[in-house]
Amino acid sequence: METSALEYHLPPELIAQRPVERRDESRLLVYDRQSGEVRHRRFSELEEELSSGELVVVNQTRVIPARLRLRRPSGGDAEVLLLEHVGPDGIWEGLARPSRKLRRGERLGPVELLEPLGEGRWRLRLEGEPAGETPLPPYITEALEDPERYQTVFARHEGSAAAPTAGLHFTPELLGRLDVERVTLHVGLDTFRPVEAETLEEHPIHTERYEVEPAAWERIRATERVLAVGTTTVRVLETLASNRLLQALGLPGAAVSEASGRPRDPSNTLLQGRTGLFITPGFEFRRVDSLLTNFHLPRSTLLALVMAFAGVEETRRLYELAIGERYRFYSFGDAMLIR
Repeated sequence: METSALEYHLPPELIAQRPVERRDESRLLVYDRQSGEVRHRRFSELEEELSSGELVVVNQTRVIPARLRLRRPSGGDAEVLLLEHVGPDGIWEGLARPSRKLRRGERLGPVELLEPLGEGRWRLRLEGEPAGETPLPPYITEALEDPERYQTVFARHEGSAAAPTAGLHFTPELLGRLDVERVTLHVGLDTFRPVEAETLEEHPIHTERYEVEPAAWERIRATERVLAVGTTTVRVLETLASNRLLQALGLPGAAVSEASGRPRDPSNTLLQGRTGLFITPGFEFRRVDSLLTNFHLPRSTLLALVMAFAGVEETRRLYELAIGERYRFYSFGDAMLIR
């Protein structure tokens, strides 16, 4: 598939710079894949759109205060964005800038740069716990008064460099009226990295860590219909569905961990690993029946996933409609329900 199919023009004023006052006051574009019908609702009306009794699955990851503004020994400014905790003794991977001026072994306050990994990435050591700022996307240029507005109300496990933004619309009251199950996928910035290759097949997608309680997966697996909240939730569920299908068929690879390819430790009570699943048009969905998602950037792997679920031309039509109706886009923007 040519990457140009992921392009569209968005008027800059439709990029949401701040969240709406109440989370569930955002707008909700509803698309019925069978009938082709489109409805314009409020997110607070989501419950009315779930008449089929869907199990709502959310990603309970929590964003870490990962943006560290630091000083170099020379007195110059530096910045480190923590991406993932990868080892004991405070070992992390992160982005550091100005990367070309930084050197192996250099100290930036609580950060020691250990090894350059290319493209501005570093292996580094952090003293103590992350204590920086909320890492808002670069297209949000206004300061966020309350950092909790970039967290979902169900966020529990710290580990993400970015929020699973489809979940930002939920209030505790709305969540309490729904049948909800939880999974965890810690979001890395590579999820949002633009596709620069000419075709999707040439784009390398990096892996992200996930964890799912066995009882939660059994409930998700056995239920009739699943509504996945966000593309990150989709990646977890379809990763597990593919692996469990292998086990059910007794095919090679059925008894290996998704994390490493080694036999799974029986004492490990979590379904956990890393997923590099790249969902593009033509993908066969095995466990996701409905998708709740925000409106995504052009040339993004997230938009490719939505196109895989709703159809390429249908998605392009829905985005044109949303722009015409002045929906708000990206992290603090409005939502779309695809049934």
